[in-house]
Amino acid sequence: MKTIVLVMMILVCFNYILKQTYQKFYSAVFYAVVCALFTSLMWPYAIEQSKSQISVWLSDPALMLDVAVILTLEVCIQMAFCMLSARIQASVKTKPLTIWAYRILRCFPGILIFPVLYSALVTVIFAMPGTSFSLVAWTLAAIIFFALPFGTYILKKLLPENEIRLELLFLSNALIAILGIIATVNGRTAVAGISEINWIAFAVLCVLIAIGLLGGMLTYEFKLKKITKKIES
Repeated sequence: MKTIVLVMMILVCFNYILKQTYQKFYSAVFYAVVCALFTSLMWPYAIEQSKSQISVWLSDPALMLDVAVILTLEVCIQMAFCMLSARIQASVKTKPLTIWAYRILRCFPGILIFPVLYSALVTVIFAMPGTSFSLVAWTLAAIIFFALPFGTYILKKLLPENEIRLELLFLSNALIAILGIIATVNGRTAVAGISEINWIAFAVLCVLIAIGLLGGMLTYEFKLKKITKKIES
């Protein structure tokens, strides 16, 4: 579970930086300031946490399901941005409503980055005992302030094609959605497994698949002949 959550955090950070490549540089700096201020101001709450408390949160099914809702919403928003962006690039004429929706989604940086920053702050504070909490928080905030715009610049230089970055953003969000399902299930299954095979049901399924496949082939041949006749006439 901890490994899956760690991988998801890394992907969230990567998605955040990748999304910033579609913004102006000053917008990336502004969002970096927001993230740095959030990190520096959250240390009074971070010192109240403990490793055992975080483990309890990760094993709480109700809390993980709530997190899954937020995760699903953000993934849907980011995927909608990818699809709208691809549609605008592929279309000659685009409706004004589509363009406005694209602009709004492009300005949305994501909210999952804030829980990740909070978790990083808690981890750094526990890793540096005896150091001033405020000093640790402000140092981490300074690192975040410089790392986010720099990472955005480097990523944009490495992947200058918008299409590749857009496809990568879509696939990365899809991976986060899959990992989110695994993390929220947390070892629970809705249906108990069975060790026996119902051969009758399996045979019926195979027959239905064969009928559907044959019907699809016949329909395709019929439409193809119809189109051919229209072209010849």
